[in-house]
This record gives sequence, structure tokens and C-alpha cells, in this order.
Amino acid sequence: MFFGVPLTEFVWLVAAIVTGGVATGVLAGLFGVGGGAIIVPVLYEVFRTFGVSDTMRMQLCVGTSLAIIVPTSIRSLRAHRAKGDLPLELLRLWAVPIVFGVAAGGGVAAIAPAWVFKIAFVVISTSLASKFLFAKGTWRLGTELPGRPAMIICGFVIGLYSSLIGVGGGALSNLLLTSYGRSIHVAVGVSAGVGILISVAGTVGYAIAGLAHHAQLPPLSIGSVSLLGVGLMAPITTIVAPYGAQLAYALSRRQLEKAFGLFLLAVSLRFMVSLF
Repeated sequence: MFFGVPLTEFVWLVAAIVTGGVATGVLAGLFGVGGGAIIVPVLYEVFRTFGVSDTMRMQLCVGTSLAIIVPTSIRSLRAHRAKGDLPLELLRLWAVPIVFGVAAGGGVAAIAPAWVFKIAFVVISTSLASKFLFAKGTWRLGTELPGRPAMIICGFVIGLYSSLIGVGGGALSNLLLTSYGRSIHVAVGVSAGVGILISVAGTVGYAIAGLAHHAQLPPLSIGSVSLLGVGLMAPITTIVAPYGAQLAYALSRRQLEKAFGLFLLAVSLRFMVSLF
């Protein structure tokens, strides 16, 4: 026994955490996404083994996942900045509307059934994947990004979308920027910055929301954020993220678009399966 868990099961849990951490770090650097689709199921199994109740386990997984994404996204953004200039003014413009979008999405998610958001995720992810796999850069909405009011609305929608289905917003910001002629490499770098905004706002929200359920949560938790889970996985993802960014710049634009499309299809398939 180790921490009350059979040794064999504990070894498998550690292996899952390490593998999930490496995969998440690579995804963060390569695509500018947070990797929540990998982190959440790994943490769900970890918290199940350590006896967290079903009523609070998913909230704890999502809140902890968002906290893990914070340092990973920061390191990913720094790695992309080192590779070239990024439009940081866009991140400054999006900061407030994204936070408001995250808050609004959290309010809607509290009253709507889970299957609605899973279907929304499948539809959006499949559409995004089709664009990156088959459009070959020919599908454009324009050559210049919309004006300031429209971009503020876009930031709100990205935050809302991300909060509703528990992702870092990288997929939607990627689609928007590439549809207006920005390179996939620039789009990925901006997406890492979007991930920082969303993950910070989401972490604070889940930490506050979970305070009322403190008795149902494991030790070393601040609301629905497990410091133990963050401590186990965040160092791995943070270390690996720059290698994902290096890989992104080693691939051609078309190779990166295809890889991103396949990633989206894989995540979409995971949510399809969970509907049945």
C-alpha cells in the first residue's frame, strides 16, 4: 500500500500522470491548446482512486486542469515569442472580453445539461478539423482582421465557448486568425496567450465556487482546485511545452494544419463516445 492505494495501482497512476503531463506539454507548445482533454480523464482516475466523491470529482478535475494549464500556457507563449513577433496587442484587446465570456459561460453551464455542451463541442471541433484538413488555406473570410468592436465580441465568444465546454480556447482563436490570413504559427502563439487568460479566470472561478463544498474535497485543495494534482502534473507539462513549440516551427504550415486537424478529430471522437 502507498498512501492507502495498492502499490500496483499507484504505479499505474504515476505512469498515467507522467504520460498525460508529457502529452499535454507537447500539445500546448505545438498547437497552443491547454490539453484539458488529456488532463481531465487522467485526473478523474487519480481522484477516483483516492476516494473523491462522484458529486465533486468532475468539478475538481476541471478546476485542477485549468490550474495546470496556467504555467504550461505561459511557457508555451514565451517559447513562441522567442521564435518571432506575436501580435500581443490582440491579447491585450481580448483580455477583458474573454474574462467576461468565461464568467457568462460558467453561469450558463450551471443550468444546462452536460450532453448539450458535448454535442456543441463535437460539432465545433469537427467543423474546425474539416477546415484545417481539407481547406488547404483557401478558405478565407478576409485578409485583415475585423475592427475593434467585432474583435471584442470575438474575444467574448471565445471565452464563452471555452467555459461552456472546458477547453482553453486555442481551437477557436486558431480558426479565427487563420481565416483572416494569419499564419498558423502566429495563430498558435496567440492561442497560447488566450489559454493563459482563460485558464487564470477559470481557475479563480472554480476555486471560489468549490469553497462551499470544502468538506467533500480532498486535503490540499483550494475550492475545486487540487494543489496536489497541480503539483504532480504541472512541472511535467511546463518542462515539455517548449519542445512542442520547437516541433511546431520544425513543421511546414500545411503539416501543422493537418496535425492540428487530426488532433481536433481525436478529441471530438472522445466526446462522441462519452455521449453513449
